[in-house]
Amino acid sequence: MIVSIVIPVYNGGESFQKCLSSLKQFIPPEMEVVVVVDGGTDGSERLARSFGAKVATFETAGGPARARNRGAQVATGDVLLFLDADVTIHADTLPQVLKIFEDRSDVTALIGSYDDAPGAPNFLSQYKNLFHHYTHQNGAPEASTFWGACGAIRREVFLELGGFDENYRYPSVEDIDLGYRLKKAGYRIELCKTILVKHLKCWQPINLLRAEFFYRALPWTELIWRDRQFVNDLNLKISSRISIIFAYCLLLALVTAFVWIQAVAIAMVFGLALLSINWPVYQFFYQQRGWWFACGTVFWHWLYFLYGGLAFAIGTIRYHLFSRHAPFKPKLLEILESSSTNADKM
Repeated sequence: MIVSIVIPVYNGGESFQKCLSSLKQFIPPEMEVVVVVDGGTDGSERLARSFGAKVATFETAGGPARARNRGAQVATGDVLLFLDADVTIHADTLPQVLKIFEDRSDVTALIGSYDDAPGAPNFLSQYKNLFHHYTHQNGAPEASTFWGACGAIRREVFLELGGFDENYRYPSVEDIDLGYRLKKAGYRIELCKTILVKHLKCWQPINLLRAEFFYRALPWTELIWRDRQFVNDLNLKISSRISIIFAYCLLLALVTAFVWIQAVAIAMVFGLALLSINWPVYQFFYQQRGWWFACGTVFWHWLYFLYGGLAFAIGTIRYHLFSRHAPFKPKLLEILESSSTNADKM
């Protein structure tokens, strides 16, 4: 069983260097690493070559979906392990991936998890990455989506399904879309909670809200409606859906309190309900970073429910009014079919 590691990068900077350093430390020298430089101006191509990686390049950025597809075409391994350019692996990351694919013929793809020690020290990065870790650690072992930051898939199946949807021009839900298509085709995706990577990204309020709302929540809503994937798992658990309703009831009660003071009591009821239903999350934050940190996460967690609910409402309207179209056919699949047709004519 041969694994090829595929990494898309756009101006990866110091995080990309740490990513490559971790690979050099923990994988065999003969392991194939394919880096796809998706435009950029910071010398990521030169850095990748200096680490011995096989490099493909695009002059202008087209998004990680296109870059990963290109990497899959270049790679020669039986299994493709996709990593983001801002993660580092652990000593046992690759051995665990290999063992699962060698021992489990029923597993077509697997995803891992961020570890509980995020690289960036600021509060928002710690909160967001720890929350992601908590979500995956409490997810169902049989996953319903794929994950591009640390996800592996049998190469022949990846090519069969046409790879990632290149219509996503930014880091978005191209991995979730692939996961839905895998499940629809009857393939199994395993969530392996012990396969960990460290996320180095530094989140700030603006880039977090932009990514969460425009690049994740909105397109994910349209995917949910397209494939009718209302699963009770990860970010779509029933407790999260109920929390969205409670969060908007709390907000409405607080606004109403300006003209009707008794609404404060109603707001307190919904606030306590939100605390109660999400108590395991806050308990996790307390165990990881203490009470002050846990208290600080409450605002961002409740804000997450508010913008997630807003995105679902807008995305639902957009889908039903504008986004219904013919079944999606991935560009990589068109390229492969075209190559096959041309070969038959020769």
